[in-house]
Amino acid sequence: LVSEMKARFLYQIYRLYVSIKNDNYRLILPYMLYYMYEVIYMNKYIHGRTCVYNINYHIVWCVKYRRKVLTPQICDRLYHLIQEIAEKKGFTVVDCKVGEEDHVHCFVSAPPKISVTQIVKYLKGISGNTLLKEFPEIRKSLWNGQLWNGSYFCETIGSTSEENILKYIERQKNCQL
Repeated sequence: LVSEMKARFLYQIYRLYVSIKNDNYRLILPYMLYYMYEVIYMNKYIHGRTCVYNINYHIVWCVKYRRKVLTPQICDRLYHLIQEIAEKKGFTVVDCKVGEEDHVHCFVSAPPKISVTQIVKYLKGISGNTLLKEFPEIRKSLWNGQLWNGSYFCETIGSTSEENILKYIERQKNCQL
């Protein structure tokens, strides 16, 4: 069924390509086709009610004073907490790992309506309070009753490299209507 759909799709594309008379459009068509193929067949895009998106973040935050308090038992609870928080708040944590018992790495996929600041606030705030209540021994290593450092690291993760996007935008200058 999938290969039949792909064959029909490719045939329609071929007919479209043959019917285009403008050379500028013929130049960008292969890039458009590749993009359409990715959207339709690779299923890495999420379809919302009003938009289609693929927004991913790599977020890292540390324990206050870089104390090594994230034992395997605490890590297991943290992983469950993070998944619960994400599900309740409307985003997805694709992967989460603790490094060196003092910092957390999360790969997060989120809709455009949720900012990265909100995501970090949810993850750090709720998980920190819950872990401090469930594991009171953590407080002995920390002052002021805060588990997490106030800052975080975040980078976006795209399916297309920055270089490819810049090339695509540059090519658009030659395709003005």
